[in-house]
Amino acid sequence: MVKIARIIIVDDDKDIVTLFEEVLRWEGHEIIAKAFNGQQAIEFFKSAENPPDIILMDHRMPIKDGLSATEEILIENSNVKVVFVSADFAVKETALKIGATYFLEKPIDFSKLLIAIKKCASSN
Repeated sequence: MVKIARIIIVDDDKDIVTLFEEVLRWEGHEIIAKAFNGQQAIEFFKSAENPPDIILMDHRMPIKDGLSATEEILIENSNVKVVFVSADFAVKETALKIGATYFLEKPIDFSKLLIAIKKCASSN
């Protein structure tokens, strides 16, 4: 049985956020927040009564990028799993070094995304 994950989706492209939300809800996961830049992600994370299990994080976004947001969130709570999803493959090593659990490249392969979510959820 797949463990249901509580997820925050972070991407400045609203169509991608909607697509991720539909796919993940279809799989039974709970989307607790959607953020369109790194600063919003940090604010949602800090204000959540129960922290998410997983954060899907884009890199290039206005106000605060994904690397900065990931660092700040993981300082706050190192137990949350961050799945970095970005077209900017050049930041993969940095994202993993600062604590991202997985790095998936855009355009996204949804089977790989669902496998990463399942592995993150089962490790909580």
